Amino acid sequence: MNIHKIDLNRLKEFETPFYYYDLDLLDETLSRAKASADKRGFHVHYALKANFNARVLNLIQSKGFGADCVSGNEVQKSIDSGFPASQITFAGVGKSDKEIELALNHQIFAFNVESIQELLVINELAGKNNVKAQVSLRINPNVDAHTHHYITTGLDENKFGVPNSELEKAASVLRECENLELLGLHFHVGSQITDINVFKSLCVKVNEWKSWFEERGTTIKVLNVGGGLGVDYHNPDGNPIADFEAYFEVFDKFLERTPQQEVHFELGRALVAQFGSLISKVLYTKSGVKKNFLILDAGMTELMRPALYQAYHKIEKLGSTEIKEEVNYDVVGPICESSDCFGKEVELPISERGDLIAIRTAGAYGEVMASRYNLREEIRFVYSDEV
Repeated sequence: MNIHKIDLNRLKEFETPFYYYDLDLLDETLSRAKASADKRGFHVHYALKANFNARVLNLIQSKGFGADCVSGNEVQKSIDSGFPASQITFAGVGKSDKEIELALNHQIFAFNVESIQELLVINELAGKNNVKAQVSLRINPNVDAHTHHYITTGLDENKFGVPNSELEKAASVLRECENLELLGLHFHVGSQITDINVFKSLCVKVNEWKSWFEERGTTIKVLNVGGGLGVDYHNPDGNPIADFEAYFEVFDKFLERTPQQEVHFELGRALVAQFGSLISKVLYTKSGVKKNFLILDAGMTELMRPALYQAYHKIEKLGSTEIKEEVNYDVVGPICESSDCFGKEVELPISERGDLIAIRTAGAYGEVMASRYNLREEIRFVYSDEV
């Protein structure tokens, strides 16, 4: 149910702040993504780091998606949520021995390996556990994602992936590791990518590296091109669902592969960002010399992205749709940090203590990044079928 169509008095029955999750929108988003991928024979793993709410995971798993994990606990959460181990990938530059052994014991689909040393460690642990590990080499394609530098991951200067200069050695090490099977190649250039040409550039690089390995006699079964598809933070109601058709069509058109090679994706934000809103209450209004402030009961402890990335989220006052005088507010939270600000000079109808404010497109990297700083309460959430 669209948040603007909900009875305001019904919303006010719930203690703020809370995440409001529109399950109907999530279901429609997942269905469109799955249909677009399936008709091209593509495999999609959902990136748990975006949102690991239990009901969300249950719905995603029921649609037939795999899981993309970046910690041992995410691997275990995926298993507990019903994702088949044969559809779970495990990435990350700093996998601990404990995490690797957990994934080995579950016999997951693949480790996305990010260094030669990691190859050696997984090989050793797999030998100790009498199993064979399937691995994909993560390669930095050196493609600029044209996004925030904190969420750009595919450049040579980033910490992720095996450096191009070490790939010859990595191929040699793989031939010597009896407990490893090279499944394929893994790429991921960044997050919140809205320029489709970035993905065309990625395809060119993937084609080059696939050929490089095949020319050296290495069979590549899987091409994992990561994720990164962005969403419209500025117009969540006008563009509630990402253009999955255009996204998958780029790879279908520009990625060179044989009928036997599988293409895998790791989508997170594009699947879950728009179905979530953070609902907060105005605690106080305050006027400074040059500023008007709305002080909310939600803060950076509930939604970290604006403080961490200076990320934009559309901020709206819920309730009457009558045209009223508007004021520019700095919308801030109660946390004892100057960075605890959701938006500066946000044009909103004149607001008062007790008004409800919605911070939109918060379904990805919202709940999962919440903290107990300032000894804040645990995050709360309300689902659309509860109102």
